[in-house]
Amino acid sequence: MRFSFVKTGFCFLLLLAAGAGSLLAIAVPQQSGATHAFPVMRELTGKKLGGGEFLQDIDDHVLRIRISYDLGQGRRIEEKAAFEQGSELIQKESSWRELRGDALQREYTVDFASGKATARKQEKEGPKTSSGKVEIARSQTFAGFGFVLALQNLRDRLVKGETIELKAVGFTPKPRVVSVKLSYEGTDRTRMSNRLLRGEHFMIKPEIPAIAKLFIKISDTNIWLTSPPSGFLRWEGPLAEPSDPVVRVDLASGDESGPARPVSER
Repeated sequence: MRFSFVKTGFCFLLLLAAGAGSLLAIAVPQQSGATHAFPVMRELTGKKLGGGEFLQDIDDHVLRIRISYDLGQGRRIEEKAAFEQGSELIQKESSWRELRGDALQREYTVDFASGKATARKQEKEGPKTSSGKVEIARSQTFAGFGFVLALQNLRDRLVKGETIELKAVGFTPKPRVVSVKLSYEGTDRTRMSNRLLRGEHFMIKPEIPAIAKLFIKISDTNIWLTSPPSGFLRWEGPLAEPSDPVVRVDLASGDESGPARPVSER
């Protein structure tokens, strides 16, 4: 993501850690269960890039996420993650990778036990690996789809008008930490699968030092959730790195996909 944010969002690497005074831990008022869905990745124009498969299951009390996209011509994106969701939401592992055929193009992983973050990328000169250690705080640090789970459980605070400052770990290509702010942007109508669906709009805004803005542009990431019970509806953001195009992931497939509009607009 610029610094390479991932969520995955669906398809992006985004690690979140609570800023001072913002969170002690993320409580879990809404536990997630087994889900099987087929999201679609698009350009912002609505043009389909590829179909996806989303699997969410409980294995020995651990919530496991597996997301994959087929972008054609042998290009695939895969994300995996695991979480504990007892009284607190705790991420255990995360990986995101892009392949062409069997050849790895790039990969971002985080070991939440050790704090080791690693980026692997195929360059013109050959494969390049960068790694480093990042500070992982229990129930305060998340990656990839963990960002959606965190938003679901922070939803009430954000809707009431609170802005929550967190930390994001990105890859440039070495792991680095930047501050981000989460905010609620209102309720929108999103055109998706030949219907207008209502979604609650949340934004993640990176806080980049002024000097860094001269050298790198990091786009905001936008997430739409369904009204409670909160669930994923749409994600928009750079696929993985600052130079990547901004893409859209819709929960529902179909021929039509349009920009979100505030419900007050006709």
